Amino acid sequence: MATTETTHGIPFKAALRVWLRVAALSFGGPAGQIAVMHRILVEEKRWIGETRFLHALNYCMLLPGPEAQQLATYIGWLLHRTKGGLAAGLLFVAPGALAIMALSWVYAAYGKLDSVQALFLGLKAAVLAIVLEAVVRVGKRALRNGAMVALAAAAFVAIFFFAVPFPLIIVAAAVIGFLGGHAGHPAFVGTGGHGSGGALSDADSALGEAMPDHARPNRAWSLKIGAVFLLLWLLPVAILLAWLGPHHVFGQIAVFFSKMAVVTFGGAYAVLTYVAQQAVEHYHWLAPGEMLDGLGMAETTPGPLIMVTQFVGFMAAFRDPGVLPPFVAGTLGGLLTTWVTFAPCFLWIFLGAPYVEALRGNKALSAALATITAAVVGVILNLALWFALHVLFAEIRPVRGFGLDFAAPVLASVDPWALTLAAAAMAGVVILRLGMIPVLAVCSAAGLALHVVRVAG
Repeated sequence: MATTETTHGIPFKAALRVWLRVAALSFGGPAGQIAVMHRILVEEKRWIGETRFLHALNYCMLLPGPEAQQLATYIGWLLHRTKGGLAAGLLFVAPGALAIMALSWVYAAYGKLDSVQALFLGLKAAVLAIVLEAVVRVGKRALRNGAMVALAAAAFVAIFFFAVPFPLIIVAAAVIGFLGGHAGHPAFVGTGGHGSGGALSDADSALGEAMPDHARPNRAWSLKIGAVFLLLWLLPVAILLAWLGPHHVFGQIAVFFSKMAVVTFGGAYAVLTYVAQQAVEHYHWLAPGEMLDGLGMAETTPGPLIMVTQFVGFMAAFRDPGVLPPFVAGTLGGLLTTWVTFAPCFLWIFLGAPYVEALRGNKALSAALATITAAVVGVILNLALWFALHVLFAEIRPVRGFGLDFAAPVLASVDPWALTLAAAAMAGVVILRLGMIPVLAVCSAAGLALHVVRVAG
């Protein structure tokens, strides 16, 4: 029987080079990373067709965790089995993990200096512009008709004004999409996305339209691979809890981020809302401004935006090192966070992807996945506003009553310099269409220049 590799003619070494390239270019959060993968894998290499790419993407949007990294793992698995999925997923994470670790050391050593704070003021303003622009980019792909726009709006209102848990929003969107697709309603039939009009068909791609032999559901293989990755994920957590107890910072990190890997749906932007609220308000590992500093680091480095969790784990252990030197504790805390955050991602893909591939032609399921993608747009907008409140205003106040539960800014506490930098960043991203790196660099330099002017004055 011919192997998958000889069938599609893509050598594993060639795929490794491409995954390294994808990893090096994966800036800008999930919206930018997905666009990079689409451009390279669909448009340039023509390895996978448009419909198959979007089917895989919609499944990854349904999963907890970073959808872009899981999409890379999924496609790597489709092309070269388990070793392909591991290579694609690990390479996607490695550059960002190394960069965030280095920046965490710098931040822990010098983060309280006024000049460093000024640098991150510019980064925060640029990040706000990039997140707002992500709403537009994801929306163009997901909101292809009025029904999808209404779903996104409803998701935003539910999560921002009424604090409805994201899993409930996901379930509601999936049910609406499934019923609409099953009934054949025009709003839920067909898929939009990259390259519509002249898009690469599955049949014309290197992978082809047929299902590879290794992608067919196999219960024995699923049980085996599921058990392996479940142990890789949870065994270190169990050892830490038995050794150090649940109140030690390493135990807290292991449990919290393992729970995050299960309960946070909707990709990186949805995850960050949950992480920010818990890390800042419950565990008090970080101040709100520090969470935004960490996000600025993640935006300036390649790899998943969720890599900001490594910064959170680093700072948590750095500030509660126990008997260890603070930087050693911080490094171990950051590595532990990365392990329990990303190990489950491989479990979800290797366990579920064969069954999702088998359902690729199911119109009702495809419609359900598409409506989930639309609902996530509302969540991204929610995150954008959460960031805006903390970047632009020194004070926010809770509003509760009549079912409402949201944070409102104290308008008199607006920071005019942050507002100016954010407006300039938005102009650069939206009007001038500057790249992410130039915007981040200019805003950081502007923050430093502002600091110099203040000191000189």
